[in-house]
Amino acid sequence: MSDARAVILDRIERALRTARIPAVGDAGARAFQASDQRDAGARAFQASGVPLADRFVLEARALGVEVFVESTPEAARDRLRTLVAGLRVLSWNRDRLPYDCGAVVGEALPGSAPREEQAHADVGVTACHGAIAETGSLALISGPGCSRTVSLLPPWHIAVVRHEDLLATMGDFFLSRHDAMARAANCTFVTGPSRTADIELSLTVGVHGPGKVTVVLGP
Repeated sequence: MSDARAVILDRIERALRTARIPAVGDAGARAFQASDQRDAGARAFQASGVPLADRFVLEARALGVEVFVESTPEAARDRLRTLVAGLRVLSWNRDRLPYDCGAVVGEALPGSAPREEQAHADVGVTACHGAIAETGSLALISGPGCSRTVSLLPPWHIAVVRHEDLLATMGDFFLSRHDAMARAANCTFVTGPSRTADIELSLTVGVHGPGKVTVVLGP
């Protein structure tokens, strides 16, 4: 066994011997504190007077997300049609896309298609289950017609977002969607294009997911 491996295992063994199981009261206190902090964050956000859509757009663009703000359902469909023109599209089921955007991607591969076929898609089109204004993140809960591969496998992810999907904070999302999350196999949070600096501390985009993310924000 190498010296480095022995040192690591020794540290783990010592940590296990000295580990402390938190008392119920500790867990309750932490939960109360987290809830209080979340509420304080939401109140501060509301007090700022910044519209949710404006904050979401600002934060998302700061992350490198391309955002188009459309004022009508027709404009949202036209924007999506322009973006995917001539591309191989992988999509959530048509009835899962807002603004009748399913009609725009009618010939797209569904998320239930064989994986080898999905791998050839140029772009994945989804809706979302939450758009977090404070971080510019998208939340996508997997389920029938909402395959997680659609947002993860193609090199480009396009999300069609409704104003009613906007939420101030991550805490608001968990509060409003906890039932759906409990039933789901997976919930994916998309905060800008996929990126990592694990490889020699050099930032690389598009390693673990799409290198490009676009949001079409409708009315």
